[in-house]
Amino acid sequence: MHPYSPPRPAASDSPASGSPRSRPPASHSPASRSPASRSPRLWAGALATAALVAALVPASGAHAGGLAEAADNPYERGPAPTVASIEAARGPYAVSQTPVARGAVSGFGGGTVYYPTSTADGTFGAVAVVPGFTGTQSSLAWLGPRIASQGFVVFTIDTVTVLDQPASRGGQLLAALDYLTGSSAVSGRIDRARLGVMGHSMGGGGALEAAKTRTSLKAAVPLTAWNLDKTWPEVRTPTLVVGADGDTVAPVASHAEPFYTSLPGSLDKAYLELKGATHNAPNTANTTLAKYSVSWLKRFIDNDTRYEQFLCPLPEPGPAIAEYRGNCPHRG
Repeated sequence: MHPYSPPRPAASDSPASGSPRSRPPASHSPASRSPASRSPRLWAGALATAALVAALVPASGAHAGGLAEAADNPYERGPAPTVASIEAARGPYAVSQTPVARGAVSGFGGGTVYYPTSTADGTFGAVAVVPGFTGTQSSLAWLGPRIASQGFVVFTIDTVTVLDQPASRGGQLLAALDYLTGSSAVSGRIDRARLGVMGHSMGGGGALEAAKTRTSLKAAVPLTAWNLDKTWPEVRTPTLVVGADGDTVAPVASHAEPFYTSLPGSLDKAYLELKGATHNAPNTANTTLAKYSVSWLKRFIDNDTRYEQFLCPLPEPGPAIAEYRGNCPHRG
């Protein structure tokens, strides 16, 4: 941002060169009037206006767009984020939950909906989360309240059978989102245009399948994903691929890495490899996984650029991160 300079009074602000109403009588020569003879009130008013404008235009580029961004982005939810807020076990929203019986739905196996209790902020984006092979929703239950408390409706689901393959799990994620936005008890709390998917293992493979099938999804986060299909050029959804350096079930070299590299180069995408972690790392509370998943969902489901700071510049390897790749700055 260019430094702000208070505007000089325009020529029309001067009694010597204004509209016919501001021109002096013909018997007075404007050229003969000295600056000292000009109205003190006029100059005081111009200076006061310039000072007010300067006060309203922040010097910081990060803060300068605050009011404009809030007006431009009606989906922004919650206070300005900090590292502490996205690493916390709970975000700013109180969360309620409601079970969904298997027999009450079709196309998936029921589950649990977690949602912000208050409706004061309007509608929220929604995320469906599916477990892996032989897993149930309980294996990913920690993600429900953790993500919902950041300002999302989250649906952790069970599958039709625990043996369902990735393609089936992808279809079940979409069925769950359709139920959530259509006939669920919380449908009125959801903006049906802002949806995302997550999944673990074969459920992570299912998240990729769902994103390939429904390109209108705003975000996908496959967690230590497993899928026999290694290439995903059809995906148009911003995708964060999460792998684990100690994964022997879905080794990153044959799963997470080729999944990531096969995504279109023009796509907003990232690859997070957890350090000292195994295939089942997503099944227990993990601060690093939550931090970047929440940031990704906020950035792309809510289009909340306040979270870009946690994704770009790319996070450095460290005690919890073996590798992080991505294309910064993000375009979406």
